[in-house]
Amino acid sequence: MNDQTQPATVRVFIALAPPDHAKEELARELRPAYDTHPRMRWNRIEDWHITLAFLGELPVETVPLLRPPLADLAANHRPIRLALRGSGNFDDRVLWSGIDGDLDGLRMLAADVRAAVKNCGVAFEDRPLRPHLTLARARRGDRSSAGEIAGGLAGFAGCQWPAERLHLVGSNVGRSRGPIHYRDIEAWPLGNGNPTGSRTDRQRPGEA
Repeated sequence: MNDQTQPATVRVFIALAPPDHAKEELARELRPAYDTHPRMRWNRIEDWHITLAFLGELPVETVPLLRPPLADLAANHRPIRLALRGSGNFDDRVLWSGIDGDLDGLRMLAADVRAAVKNCGVAFEDRPLRPHLTLARARRGDRSSAGEIAGGLAGFAGCQWPAERLHLVGSNVGRSRGPIHYRDIEAWPLGNGNPTGSRTDRQRPGEA
């Protein structure tokens, strides 16, 4: 892409991402729904994420200002143990997986992320945190598919995993008619990025 075609703004959010084994576990549960509801607009599995702060469209030159404070913040936060659990929908159209585990730690990290962004002078809509992972969107006029799929996932309880990296992400939303894609602008390890305790990596929510 040459300088003449580069956009002046980028749509940005800050997020955590489940590891591959957690995404694969949920994807196995979703396979029947992929077949029974092919008209759902399914998010790519590699793009699944838990948004901590949605910043919207930012001038491209603003993004580098976020890097130092977010890197410092990540270094001072230990990894958070989370799990994917259950499902639901927003407005009968947006299908999501719920988040379980250390929700207090997740809320604290989100609050610190938002404070760091504000300290950079970046204005954004500071909506209440509703921890979830968006899976798909129903097409206009389809008011039943998201609820049907969510009902089938109500009993899903995935394994716990440590969220080890903080991601600054850009998206192509609104820039093409094709699928939504996300790309890491940068990512930083939380704490030392190497939590101890191999057995607990495969614990399910509520297990001792």
